[in-house]
Amino acid sequence: MSENKFCQSCGMPMDKDPQGGGTNFDMTKNTEYCSYCYKGGNFTFIGDLKEFQEICKQHMKDQGTPGILAWFLAKNIKRLKRWKENR
Repeated sequence: MSENKFCQSCGMPMDKDPQGGGTNFDMTKNTEYCSYCYKGGNFTFIGDLKEFQEICKQHMKDQGTPGILAWFLAKNIKRLKRWKENR
């Protein structure tokens, strides 16, 4: 598994993840997904893309990201591996 610069679920820069990535079923490090999105081999969010985009957009805004940038980044989540595979 190669290192990714961004979580392939939410798009967060992997260098911003305090855990350095999520965990697989066997608790080994997963570098495709961040620790907020992927724990113990499962995604932490179960729902559809639109719901996830809204949650991510609000979280970015809460962290100080300007609204238009948060909207743009959330809009592009659909291009990430997790969401492309589930279409």
